[in-house]
Amino acid sequence: MATITVPSPRQVALPAGRAARKLLALALIAAVLVPVANAHWASAPWPHHLTVDLSSPLTSASNWVIDNRDTHPLFLYFFGYISDAVVLTVRAVYLTLLAAGWPGVTVVAAVVAHRVAGMRLAAGTAAAFLACGALGMWVPTMQTLALMVVAVLASVAVGFVLGLGAGLSDRLNRALRPVLDTMQVLPAFAYLLPVVLVFGIGVPAAVLATVVYAAPPMARLTALGLRGADPEVLEAVESLGATRAQRLLTARLPLARRELLLGLNQTIMMALSMAVIASVIGAGGLGDRVYQALASVDVGAALAAGIPIVLLAVVLDRITAAAGERGDVRKPPVGLLYGLGATVAVALAARLLGRLDWPTAWTLNFAEPVNRAVDWMTAHLYSGVPVVGGTADLAGHFTTWVLDPVRSGLQWLPWWAVLFVVAALAWLIGTWRTALTAVLAMAAIGVLGVWEPSLDTLSQVLAAVAVTLVLGFATGIAAARSDRVERALRPVLDVFQTMPQFVYLIPVVALFGVGRAPAVAAAVVYALPAVVRITAQGLRQVDPAALESARSLGATGRQQLLQVQLPLARPALLLAVNQGVVLVLAVVIIGGLVGGGALGYDVAFGLAQGDLATGLVAGAAIVCLGLMLDRVTQPTERRTRKGA
Repeated sequence: MATITVPSPRQVALPAGRAARKLLALALIAAVLVPVANAHWASAPWPHHLTVDLSSPLTSASNWVIDNRDTHPLFLYFFGYISDAVVLTVRAVYLTLLAAGWPGVTVVAAVVAHRVAGMRLAAGTAAAFLACGALGMWVPTMQTLALMVVAVLASVAVGFVLGLGAGLSDRLNRALRPVLDTMQVLPAFAYLLPVVLVFGIGVPAAVLATVVYAAPPMARLTALGLRGADPEVLEAVESLGATRAQRLLTARLPLARRELLLGLNQTIMMALSMAVIASVIGAGGLGDRVYQALASVDVGAALAAGIPIVLLAVVLDRITAAAGERGDVRKPPVGLLYGLGATVAVALAARLLGRLDWPTAWTLNFAEPVNRAVDWMTAHLYSGVPVVGGTADLAGHFTTWVLDPVRSGLQWLPWWAVLFVVAALAWLIGTWRTALTAVLAMAAIGVLGVWEPSLDTLSQVLAAVAVTLVLGFATGIAAARSDRVERALRPVLDVFQTMPQFVYLIPVVALFGVGRAPAVAAAVVYALPAVVRITAQGLRQVDPAALESARSLGATGRQQLLQVQLPLARPALLLAVNQGVVLVLAVVIIGGLVGGGALGYDVAFGLAQGDLATGLVAGAAIVCLGLMLDRVTQPTERRTRKGA
């Protein structure tokens, strides 16, 4: 068989000499430092004298807010006005949707979809809204839609302003990057604590928490679009005597249109993913139905409420994606005006006929058959399965053979050894700066006094990432090599990526019980679609000339994959690893609600008990853990260009 030489190896592999020099340097450093560190700090746990107790100042701050929330001018005349504005806006949107009725809302959604992408998407959009009514979720869907409209508009406005500043100023861009990283990595439960503390339980807290979570993608992509504008076009506009404001409005923003619409798309997806989490603090709507179903382990009711969220996400994703692909943005909106006129006519007709509310006779009993199916699966799969024993036994074996050894191994290692391993991994894949960042992030966890629970969480993340990568790479390779597999997987991946995180916990708990294994299983299901998509896309974008060259040398399909496609797709595979880590971390934390323990439990406990110190310290530790994992799984830009 022919041996394939991968073209441009400098673009896809770490130069052997540089890797050898780094490994030799690490070996010399370890030979010098390990004996010294072991002599002074032989014990495994983080030294107590190196911790900082934040409970007292955080508790004092919490008590001050509680004592002054109803009297201090800051709350009365600033936060109070913000809260009232949010409530009034959400209520106005909700009443408008109810006034339009299910016929008016369905028609206007179909008209917008038709305007953007044609009849096929219009029909799909109408079917999605009708399905929400058929599932008996029309009113909760309108509640969620009203909340999301306000939250998305606020997120887009905040993200656009931040991105505009970062796109025009290098200094502001550098200053905003760690802030945006923190906003995206910090688990929702952690920043729900201060929001609830200031605004109380209800819609304002839910909207503002959603803005914090959903604004960063808009800010990042706005800055990316502005910074990526064609310099020749900007020079041409400047040569015509345009002012800075004119250059921004006539050149930069139009050139960044695709990035702006992609930012809108990602903001909508992030806001919808917050719909369930926001229900914990009184947002209502579909999220509240899902959360109540989680409390009673009612899988049918959870899916009946979760499916409309998925449908909304898919419809909005397709509409915004189609808008981004359109080239003609100045087409006269005559058709849209006719469509809006038809919508008003339909809404008025429905009001005159008394048909604004979804007819009860058209509602399907979806929950009951789903629960029967789940009961059958639980009865036949939970235990008593030949050979494997059942899902409960699988969860127990996974905990005993994988989770417990990994956790014990991490907690057995001395703290300085953990820091050294983190530094070595980050330096090998990046630079000394990334290694320093990773070490400081990991050391901050020890300083916060949550070393052992953080290692417990890390063990769950590592186990879930390993399973996710094995399944994701295998599935992504199959999708990249077969158009039929790719077409069959696309709707499945769409559903899995848009399903709220909480929904995954319900069937997982029904099949696996409670504990760390169910939390890991839910994390794997949530992170798998992103890994599959990125892997498949990376392999499909490999230079066809390289594959043709390999085939001309007589390479088999297996050789083409191992010696050409995988090496050339290395940046995409590293991105898949990085995204898998981030997504797994997000759901493992939520897994604290179903027995996952560790940092996830601390954050959930802090929210439930109003314990700001416990919740925020655990949330800060999760941010540090996410930052460390990001640095040890994603090479820097400079290294990627060199082929690291």
